[in-house]
Amino acid sequence: MRHLLDILDLTPEEIGQLIDTACDIIADPDKYAEKCRRRKLATLFFEPSTRTRLSFEAAMYELGGSVLGFSSSSSSSTSKGESVSDTIKVVSCYADIIAMRHPKEGAPMVASMVSGVPIINAGDGGHNHPTQTLADLLTIYREKGTFENLTIGLCGDLKFGRTVHSLINAMSRYSGVKFVLISPDELKLPDYVTNNVLIKNNIPYEETTDLIGAMPKLDILYMTRVQRERFFNEQDYIRLKDSYILTPDKLENAKSDLCIMHPLPRVNEISVAVDNDPRACYFKQVLNGKYMRMALILKLLEVE
Repeated sequence: MRHLLDILDLTPEEIGQLIDTACDIIADPDKYAEKCRRRKLATLFFEPSTRTRLSFEAAMYELGGSVLGFSSSSSSSTSKGESVSDTIKVVSCYADIIAMRHPKEGAPMVASMVSGVPIINAGDGGHNHPTQTLADLLTIYREKGTFENLTIGLCGDLKFGRTVHSLINAMSRYSGVKFVLISPDELKLPDYVTNNVLIKNNIPYEETTDLIGAMPKLDILYMTRVQRERFFNEQDYIRLKDSYILTPDKLENAKSDLCIMHPLPRVNEISVAVDNDPRACYFKQVLNGKYMRMALILKLLEVE
């Protein structure tokens, strides 16, 4: 039985296979409409979510399966004091696969140790978000046709941004990749990611606070919001929340084939005026996420 807790649980070859499956689903969705008939996905979301939860549910329904679960911890027995382990043991009796989001780092790993069915980490605190990374990778592949020789700008909250951490882990395995880390000093990439991934693997990177200055060299710009829920005090959040706002004028010196990405939700870090720019790919990411979650469900359930 396989779980997906971290994007590194998948080899580059397996990611390639998932992308092939996702592309086949896009080309011929009817072929997959009954692949998960009589299978059940449990979505256990101990933390708020719109895209990830609905994407998993849409993925399972489009595979012919069904969905059960909850969308907040207050509507589950954890509000009565039930442990994560006990919740997982119970839900394993009802479902064939579980997608789980939790505010505490490592909670999906704890779940995987007691679960009788595959666990998918749908986000654990500021740590990891591997299925968002799968959506990101399919978007990059469909827009660029390759994962190699790309300069990737990561902008905004790099400290708490679990999507950023997962994407760096994933893209660091491909040759010729460079990172430009754009953030205020208070929200810089954590040392454990810098040291254990970038420096350890000799991945070229630079740190800057200047988005406009970095723009001309970027093949991909990955914007992130400053996450209010990760801050310990409101004053720090208010001071940093508008550090970077992408507007059309800031794209004047960008490459004509720049791929602008964002894991969403956005607050105001990308102006709505950018939405009509052909380089804006963040809503494509949303759709790509559904296809990659469909492919992942098939893989973990070992459906041919």
